[in-house]
Amino acid sequence: MFRALPRFVIMAAVTCGGIGAAHAQAYPDRSVKVVVAFTAGGTTDTLTRAVSNQMGQAFKSTFVVENRPGAGGNIGTEYVVRSPPDGYTLIVNSVGPIAVNQSMYKLNYNPLTDLMPIVQIANVPNVLVVPADLPVKTIEEFLAYAKKAPSGTLNYASTGVGTSSHLSGYMLMDKLGVNATHVPYKGADALNDLLASRVTFMFATIPSVIGHIKAGKLRALAVSSKARSASLPDTPTVADQGFPDFDAGSWFGFFAPKGTPPEVIAKINAGVNQALPALKTQMISEGADPVGGTPEDFARFTQAEQKKWESVVKKMGIAQ
Repeated sequence: MFRALPRFVIMAAVTCGGIGAAHAQAYPDRSVKVVVAFTAGGTTDTLTRAVSNQMGQAFKSTFVVENRPGAGGNIGTEYVVRSPPDGYTLIVNSVGPIAVNQSMYKLNYNPLTDLMPIVQIANVPNVLVVPADLPVKTIEEFLAYAKKAPSGTLNYASTGVGTSSHLSGYMLMDKLGVNATHVPYKGADALNDLLASRVTFMFATIPSVIGHIKAGKLRALAVSSKARSASLPDTPTVADQGFPDFDAGSWFGFFAPKGTPPEVIAKINAGVNQALPALKTQMISEGADPVGGTPEDFARFTQAEQKKWESVVKKMGIAQ
């Protein structure tokens, strides 16, 4: 749920001009570029555009969203790492580029130290979905089905190697003690093949499938977070169904290049926190649970996420 705006953040936003940086007092006095390291139309892009629009109205400035996809989010992320730390190039990033990719790839930067966490926008749990014609309605029924499936016929789609979609699927199979073939895709092809029953199941972000769930084209068996999602309150979690330590999913937040002035960070943080309540109803209806909070909250969260996923990547043996 959305957290109340911390008093010190409000004060920082109000008084940042007196901290000693004249440019921060006027910030932003020109367009702010907000990078998305993925293609247009995805969950990251949709959330970024909604929040950036609110920020532009609040600051009476222009927040321009720029898509720089590629390499699992690494291209856009490195672009921001190398950008001037002046608050005019930001990125809204997610679990993969921030908490997973460092363990998978040999990067020329460290996302946890070369970027400054500003504020978490939302948690977006993955949801385990199957085609509507698959005869299962619970994790227990899914497990029974999976154990009876002929060898080599059980498979699961993901939006790419190392994505939260892939890691969530692997974690579930590991917990269930079942073998399934991973089929990585790019973009919407994964969902299209799931709808056509060419793959057995998928962990997908709620915004990408909530319309198909409501239309009866896909069946939601469980959400991947420890707590139920406000977007699908009647769908139990994996943890609810016998796996109490299961916790996987996507999240999104603002980051700035290392060295961005703290008073600018505070002003952006306050702006996002003030924007989220206006977007709450829309975000929940589309599958995202608003968060907010302080830069320190977000820094602790991202560090914990990196440690969690590092151990999963090592166990999977997918480092490249």
